[in-house]
Amino acid sequence: MAGTPGGTILIGRDTPEREDVQQLLGEHLADMYATSPPESVHALDPAALAGPGISFWTAREGSRLLGCAALKHLAPGEAEIKSMRTAAAARGRGVASALLRHLLAEARHSGYRRLFLATGSQEFFAPARRLYERHGFADCPPFAGYELDPNSVFMSLLLDAA
Repeated sequence: MAGTPGGTILIGRDTPEREDVQQLLGEHLADMYATSPPESVHALDPAALAGPGISFWTAREGSRLLGCAALKHLAPGEAEIKSMRTAAAARGRGVASALLRHLLAEARHSGYRRLFLATGSQEFFAPARRLYERHGFADCPPFAGYELDPNSVFMSLLLDAA
């Protein structure tokens, strides 16, 4: 839970199959395909995010969707952050930071020791890269079957004990 000028952000488990979440994820996928070549888009659609091995959360203010994020299990002790997205109307309110702090806490609680993520190398993704860097993520080689790609940046974070 995080306080913002507009109210309180509540983060909780959710399903990517909810209508408002599907709309937000549709915008996310549209932006990914608008800024990256198709072979460099690694975002998951709602059906994949509802699959096994993926935990999904939303940030809300009342019933209003502010953002979403997911953790995908990779291997014992390792997970990948997927589909971090803040709704356009909620940007600049700390939603992404609140979601990321929540993911880090959940990952520690679940016994993960290392988190990974893939994001874009284009200017469009610069705010996301800065967010991850502020929280301790650093560049790393491709992981979990990803391949070196000039349109992608791979990052990881070793988690301290809970």
